[in-house]
Amino acid sequence: MTWLYLVLFVFATFRLTRLIVFDKITWFIRAPFHEVIEEKQEDGTVDTYLHLKGKGLRKWIGELLSCYWCTGMWCAIALYFGLVYASAIVLPIVIILAVAGCAGLIENMIK
Repeated sequence: MTWLYLVLFVFATFRLTRLIVFDKITWFIRAPFHEVIEEKQEDGTVDTYLHLKGKGLRKWIGELLSCYWCTGMWCAIALYFGLVYASAIVLPIVIILAVAGCAGLIENMIK
């Protein structure tokens, strides 16, 4: 793996992980495993809690999808094997995710 591929891979893993764990667009993936509970406080603020649904495998998947580190590891593994075994398909996806990841980091630095 060249340095360029490594940098692309790092940013792509970062973006894919955030997409799965935090972004609203992928809520449908987390919905069978997570329940969001909102509690309104006396001062008018709202506290949000994540409750894991089910037991056993369902709860385990819920924990995985709520853990940035865990999901990041599985995303890195999936992208790596995708690059090894289906490079022609996965490399464009990695590049797009890497560009989006860099753009997101730049946007956060500007704020």
